[in-house]
Amino acid sequence: MTDTLIELFEQSNGAFISGERLSGILGVSRTAVWKQIERLKQQGYLFESVPRKGYRLLSAPEKFPLPSFLTNLRTEVFGRQLKYVEEVESTQAVAQRLIQDGAAEGLLVLAERQTAGRGRLGRRWHSPKGKGLWFSLVLKPDWLNMARTPQLTLLTAVALCRAVRSVTSLDAGIKWPNDLLVDGKKVGGILLEASVENGTLTHVIAGIGISVNLTPADYPDELLEKATSLCIAAGRKIDRAELLAAVLAEWERLYKLYREEGFAPVKLLWEALTVSLGREIVCTTPHGQARGFAERIDDQGALILRLEDGSRQTLYSGDIDFR
Repeated sequence: MTDTLIELFEQSNGAFISGERLSGILGVSRTAVWKQIERLKQQGYLFESVPRKGYRLLSAPEKFPLPSFLTNLRTEVFGRQLKYVEEVESTQAVAQRLIQDGAAEGLLVLAERQTAGRGRLGRRWHSPKGKGLWFSLVLKPDWLNMARTPQLTLLTAVALCRAVRSVTSLDAGIKWPNDLLVDGKKVGGILLEASVENGTLTHVIAGIGISVNLTPADYPDELLEKATSLCIAAGRKIDRAELLAAVLAEWERLYKLYREEGFAPVKLLWEALTVSLGREIVCTTPHGQARGFAERIDDQGALILRLEDGSRQTLYSGDIDFR
């Protein structure tokens, strides 16, 4: 019914269609029509409704420009295999299924909308249709020791941050361990899921969410105080194809550098872009809260916190707030 409803509005060329007519064509009640239109609004469609006139479509979500992206892509491996879907529960789950079917390193799963996008610690990721970059990339670093996989999160954060700065000119910064901030608000997140067999790292699926062209109206009230989009911060729409191509180019370059020279050069880049070091923080971990001064990250990517009594604590994961 959804596809038929969208087609009816697109064929109307901006004219009103009464609820009664829609009900008759679709063979459902007018209440069912209203509910379907409300669902479409949640997906990014904008409607005007007028009593006794009905509904008309004002705008539809923008589709990702695949030809433009492929033209802009400057990588050898990352993104050269592409699975594009209009809507999916989670790109992570799609990538996992494709790996089981033999997908190679560099496979990109890109969705216009996720209905159950996931962040760290099982949190939901808000990913409305046509407004952001919601994707997963398959990595197969069989040359990497399992203990070093957290470094990949920091490497990925550097790639995202450098690409966002390049394309938007915004002063983006990295919040340890996996968030991208603009104006102190979250604009992007990273979720890495690793798979190990017989003690050997077989693959990593890197899930990325970047809020690109969301407007304040796209956010639930509870997110407005702590989240933003590149469009809101820059005051203009951002080309999603250009940004994704830039992210993959930065990511592949850093990935090669990491394989050849180790974590040291990536660590220096991360330190130059982070907003987490040199300030008082509160870090919430599975074992409780830690409060202190964020001094540095170590050679494994863990955060070194100097506590109030002068001792130091090493944090491998957690959520930090600035005091």
